Parts: sequence; structure tokens; C-alpha cells
Amino acid sequence: MSGAAFPVVSLGPLLPTLIVLAAAGLVLLADLLPRRGGRDLLATLGLVGVVGALLATLWRWGSPGRAFDGMVVLDGFALFANVVICYAVALIILLSVDYLRRVGAESGEYYALVLFATAGMMLLAAAGDLIVVFLALELMSLSLYVLAGLFKRELASGEASMKYFLLGAFASSFMLYGIALVYGATGATNLDRIAAATAGRGHDPLLAIGLGLLLVGFGFKTSAVPFHMWAPDVYQGAPTSVTALIATGSKAAAFAALIRVLVVALRSAQADWTVLLWAVAVVTMTLGNVVAIAQSNLKRMLAYSSIAHVGYMLVGLVAGGVPGAGAVLFYLLAYTFTTVGTFGVITLCTRAGEEAVEVGDYAGLARRHPVLAATLGLFLLSLVGIPPLAGFVGKFYLFGAAVRAGYVWLAVIGVLNSAVAAYYYLRVLVYMYMREPEGAAAAWAPSFAGGLALAIALVGIVVLGVMPAPFADLAQAAVAPLLR
Repeated sequence: MSGAAFPVVSLGPLLPTLIVLAAAGLVLLADLLPRRGGRDLLATLGLVGVVGALLATLWRWGSPGRAFDGMVVLDGFALFANVVICYAVALIILLSVDYLRRVGAESGEYYALVLFATAGMMLLAAAGDLIVVFLALELMSLSLYVLAGLFKRELASGEASMKYFLLGAFASSFMLYGIALVYGATGATNLDRIAAATAGRGHDPLLAIGLGLLLVGFGFKTSAVPFHMWAPDVYQGAPTSVTALIATGSKAAAFAALIRVLVVALRSAQADWTVLLWAVAVVTMTLGNVVAIAQSNLKRMLAYSSIAHVGYMLVGLVAGGVPGAGAVLFYLLAYTFTTVGTFGVITLCTRAGEEAVEVGDYAGLARRHPVLAATLGLFLLSLVGIPPLAGFVGKFYLFGAAVRAGYVWLAVIGVLNSAVAAYYYLRVLVYMYMREPEGAAAAWAPSFAGGLALAIALVGIVVLGVMPAPFADLAQAAVAPLLR
């Protein structure tokens, strides 16, 4: 009697994710050990794990691989997304070290949950099967639901966590039902097999409904209108470091999965989803910018700002092709550095012993802390899209791809929205440089790790703005194999 034959499993494509998961396990074990002082060791372990995953990603560059019969695909596209995610998480861990201690929310499980969420993000970017998309999405989301409620004694944090969880579960059910309908229409969940099954077929109502439900799920994860309702409350109630993670890492992972699903599996239905995304892009960027004008809370303002930026990135998806999808990847990298830096400044500012989260809290900051004010000003100018910073180049690539693809009016609407956005971003600069504080003034909470994170983010937006070509070429090279 011959022995049972076990399938050969290639773990190479999973190496970056496995490193992050191993680091999460070490953090949990280290948290059980007796120690003195704070939890700097846990932050160090988490940072080492993320940097190790980044190095493994760079080591695997140019060596694509598949695991579990193509359910996980570590190609250039996934590797580029991994770089964006690892940079975002590494900077957020640096910002968290002193921030959590100062707000009294330091806990061992925080770093483990951040790493579990990171593993979900990396799997989501490398998912070659709708089942892996769903599982990775849930691993990421469940970790973020808990992190959003880290401030256990604050009602706003608990409310943010509960809203995020309930609406997230609702969106996940839509996505799961969409996966079931796509499977019913094609007989497969693997993205390549779905593409082969739909090639040359006419309009299939079952597939169209499944595509619509998938877009509902992705719309929630990316906070596209009309599935954005959770974002302002979660951004405001969650710890600022967690808000930065939701705004950058999770958004990059969700967009990476959305691009892969649309351009690989559902390319035959491009005529359907292009029209739909055109409308969603216009509504998303317009609503995000218009409502952001009325916000006095800086975190809520940045929440609506992030919704608007989702609209800009959808412009690239509508443009399609290598230029459009490559522009989205480049924009994700630029947006990550800019947004982490902006939230990083918020973590370093306090007023009367509390977080400085109101726009008025930053009045007169330039006179007392000119370097910090100038740093925040550069990040805000990058979000506006002022040259020669990364935000300008990212928007230039997105709108340029739309014009070349024939979507001139969509690009015009995007440019007009960018002009509207300048109002609420520049308002913060007016407060910092032209207003005096009412009552207690904002103060800077010294943090070496936080300052290092801001310096890295600042260098990132300058380098991407001054020398964008190598990174844009890498983004387009990463996307090109998906469109063959």
C-alpha cells in the first residue's frame, strides 16, 4: 500500500506575509514575559517584522511565483503593493511608540493586531482567487475593528469601532454574495479561470449582478460614495495612529485587490464597470471635497479628504490600461507618505493635555514650533497638489491618463475638485501662520520615533515629486503583466 501523496506547497510567494505573521506571534509571546518600563520591545519586534517583510519583498523582486494552485500570486503588482503597505505600517509603528504612551492606550495587543492587519493587506494584494480576497479582507478588517476601539474609556472610540464593525459586516455579506453569483455564472473563483470563462461571452445578467455586489464590498473598503458613511466617525473616534493605518494601508490593499479583480477576472465586462466607476468617481470626489469644507475637526476633514482622493484614484481605473492602473499605484505610494505624515503631525501635537484635533488648535503654531508647522504645511500642500511635491505628480499622472483615454470631462471635473480642496487645506495654513490661539496654545510632544517617521515621510513626498519617473515606471511595469 503506497503512502498518501501530499501536494507540494511553495512557501516562497508567501514569504513576506509569513514574516509579518511570525513577528505578530513573537509580539504576543513577548507580551506575556515580565518586563519593566513600557512596551518598546513590542514596537521594536513589530518594526523588525515589517522591515523584514519589506526586505523579503525587494529580494523577491523580479521573481514572480504562485502558491496553492494560483490562489496566491506574488507578481510585480503584489510586490509594489507590498512596498506601499510596508512603508505605511513601518511609519505608523514609529508614530505609535510615544503616542500610545502619552494618551494612556499602550497595550501589547496593539502591535500584534497591526501586524495581523498588515498580513491581511499583503494577502489581499496578492490574492489570485476570490476566496482569498474574502479571507484576506476579513483578516484585515477584524483587526482594524478592534484597533478602532482601542480607547476603551472613550465613547467616541467605542462608537467608531461598533459602526465600523456593523457596516463592515454588512458590506462583507454583499461581497460574499457577489462571489457566489460570480461562481454561479462562471463555475470558478480563480481570477484567471473567471477571465477564461467569460471571454467572448455576451452579456450575462448573473455575472453583472455579481460584479455589482463585489463593487459594493470594495466600495465600502475604499470609502467610495455612497458607501463612505462610516469613514468620518471612524477617523474621528479611532486613535490617530489607527486612523492613519485605515487611511493608507487598508486603502492601498483594497485598491490593489480591486484592480486585480477588474482587469484580470472581469476585463470582459469592462464596458459595464467603466460607466459605473465614472459616475462613482465624480460623486465621490465632489461630495468628499464639498463636505470637507464644513468640517472644523481636522480628523473629520481628513476623512472627507480621503474620500475625495478615492474619487481621484477611481479616475485612473476608469482611464484603464497600463497608464491608468499604473497611475493609481503611483498615487497610492505618494498618498501614503503624505497622509501618514499629516496624521503624524497630529499625533505630536497636544493642547491642554488633549490631542489637538480641531483646526483652531493649530492657530499660531508657526510662531512657537516653526519646523513642525512647516512640515504640516508641506504635507497639506502635497494633498492639494502643489508642485513640486508628490501629490501634484500623482494627480498629473491620473488626469493625464484620463485625457489620453478620452475621458476629458472626467479629468476636468477632477481638476476643479482639486481647486475646491485647496480651500480647506489652506485654511489650516492660515490658522498656523495668521491666527493667534484662543486660550491654551498647541504644544509639541517630543518623540524621536515620531520625528523620524515625519522625516522619512517628508523625504518621500519630496523625492516622489522631484524624481517621479523611476517610481512611475516601476508602477507601470508592475501593472503591465495583468493587462496582457
